[in-house]
Amino acid sequence: MQKIPLYWQDPYMKELDSTVLSVSGEGEKSGKVVVLDKTIFYPEGGGQPSDFGVLRKENGEEFNVLFSGKSDGNVFHEVDKSGLSAGDKIHGTINWERRYKLMRMHTTMHLFCNIFTQDQQVRITGNQLGPDESRVDVALENFSKEKVQKFVDTANSYIQQKLPVKSYFVPIEDAKKDPTLFRVATELYQKIDEMRVVEIEGVDKEADGGTHVKNLEEIGKIVLVKIDNKGKDRKRIYFRLEKLFS
Repeated sequence: MQKIPLYWQDPYMKELDSTVLSVSGEGEKSGKVVVLDKTIFYPEGGGQPSDFGVLRKENGEEFNVLFSGKSDGNVFHEVDKSGLSAGDKIHGTINWERRYKLMRMHTTMHLFCNIFTQDQQVRITGNQLGPDESRVDVALENFSKEKVQKFVDTANSYIQQKLPVKSYFVPIEDAKKDPTLFRVATELYQKIDEMRVVEIEGVDKEADGGTHVKNLEEIGKIVLVKIDNKGKDRKRIYFRLEKLFS
């Protein structure tokens, strides 16, 4: 069994004590690159942006985390200034409001993927999550706002059923026997022994490495913002989430 990252074990964990393992030079975004012995910061990937937050030393000095990524199996954190050294004890806190918005958005994207590909046989060609607004690209004939609104209405009906969401691992050879798991998966899954699956009970199962809510109820209400025709195989749908259903 592969080591399960803390952001998978408990995506609702907001803070954690860690030890700095290494600090290197300038990162792509800015500042210094820090690797910790353990972390709850989600590294950018799969359409989900990285977590932001703060690393705080024992003396109270704070370092803003501008970006989190993954390299050679390690999560790294780009901070806004120098001052951290290997061996330092730190307290890490993620920007929870932002993380939770992205969790809600990511689960919404899975719901959309199921509705599009299973009910309407529509092919997903791209997606991008944002904390306030997200988009999904599809190959869809007879593209219209009315047709897309029906997809949104169907998704909201599932949300109101308050269906649970869970994740688990299956051997990769078993996962490959079910091609529906790989609707938006990539060649990355060719190099692992086990596949993480995120399942919306009774609705959808998909290979995924992101963070998700525990129940569709947490998503709230999906609101269609606009649609855009980007070409034959790129019909773009923008959406946002409102407060939870009453």
